[in-house]
Amino acid sequence: MRFAPSLAALVIALGSVSAFAQTKIDFYFPQPVDGPFVREMTRIVKGYNESQKDVEVTPVFSGSYDDTKLKAQAASKAGKPPGVVLMSANFLLDLKLAGDLDSLEPLLKDDGTTREKYLADFWPALHINATVDGELYGIPYQNSTPLLYFNVDHFKEAGLDPSRPPRTWAEFVDAAKKLTKRNGDTVERYGFTMPGNYDYFGWLMETLCMSNGGNYYNASWGGEVYYDTPSMLGAAQFIEDLVFKHKVMPQGVVEQGAVSTNFLAGKTSMILLSTGSLSFIRNNMKMPYNVAFVPRNVRNAVPIGGASLVMFKGQNAEQKAASWKFAKWLSSAEQLGSWSRFSGYFAPRKSSYDLPEMKEFLAKNPDAKVAIDQLPYAQPWFATYQTVAVRKALEDEMQAVLNGKKKAPEALKEAQRNADALMKPYIDQTALKLP
Repeated sequence: MRFAPSLAALVIALGSVSAFAQTKIDFYFPQPVDGPFVREMTRIVKGYNESQKDVEVTPVFSGSYDDTKLKAQAASKAGKPPGVVLMSANFLLDLKLAGDLDSLEPLLKDDGTTREKYLADFWPALHINATVDGELYGIPYQNSTPLLYFNVDHFKEAGLDPSRPPRTWAEFVDAAKKLTKRNGDTVERYGFTMPGNYDYFGWLMETLCMSNGGNYYNASWGGEVYYDTPSMLGAAQFIEDLVFKHKVMPQGVVEQGAVSTNFLAGKTSMILLSTGSLSFIRNNMKMPYNVAFVPRNVRNAVPIGGASLVMFKGQNAEQKAASWKFAKWLSSAEQLGSWSRFSGYFAPRKSSYDLPEMKEFLAKNPDAKVAIDQLPYAQPWFATYQTVAVRKALEDEMQAVLNGKKKAPEALKEAQRNADALMKPYIDQTALKLP
């Protein structure tokens, strides 16, 4: 004969199940579904899940930065917000304006700390893109600056000193001419190549505008960009001249992957890429290479790039606590140092570089130190209302320049008109309206 369990026994049994229940969250990570970054992040998340019993994290590989933004917004609107998203650091302003992000300030307060104390360990150049309107919305995770990569053997062959890479635009043009190899009308090796695809191209145009003494946008207000300005015109004309006047850079839009491939194959001697490509180049380059600061025209200046950890609105209290726990673990000095050594991105925490394993790594790989040396000259990454569309307004026009369909002055005027039209709702909402 069977007896029904007592109420007390049921309570004990249910309590036991509850004690071992895990809070499940998704972690959106901007990568396609294959490759070394995906495998490494899968390993990292697996290690976290095995290290504790409170939270179970599922990695979701969400494509490009632009794709990740759209997918995270769609999931949030569908009532299934991801727990943590590795989001392009310059999307935070636009996402905050759209009402999509949770401020991290209450979580800092619960931990008994403040934004100032929390950010003190992060490189100062990262602070502006991590905050919006004086509140913390993102934790810097994988960060970058552009770097000049160059082939050491090509430099020697061309009579250039690889210990003295070009520091100015004039030196750069001279070097690119000497490095370009032609066989009649056929170019066998270009002196320089850079990505012209969406996202990357806008970042590099900001780089050249800054190094020409200009500002790409108003870092204090989301409705103003400086496309049609003398400093940007100088940058745009510099690109146009590299292609059509000096003929040291290929015509047309070259995708990021092709830039890397051509450099590895010795078909181009200098490239501009993120420090996030450093490990890939180091592991695959068969010829000697080195990296250097981005050449300047007026000043040394580069924009910060990369991504920050953010939390979307719509999570319940239990999910939010679990997401915060994971985000803090992922952004610890040890984890950031490990990711930096693997990926090539610089570690956003200064204390990561105090770790013995980071000191040993830099001693063996001095190329990884160049991005850190460039940080005193780093500035915030372009962030406005409708960031992606406003960025593409410039990229579309500059791609037309690369293809020989437009001249730089005409392209910049059109880019400015299109960007202003895209930002008009924000301008109308926030600008002072005079009678």
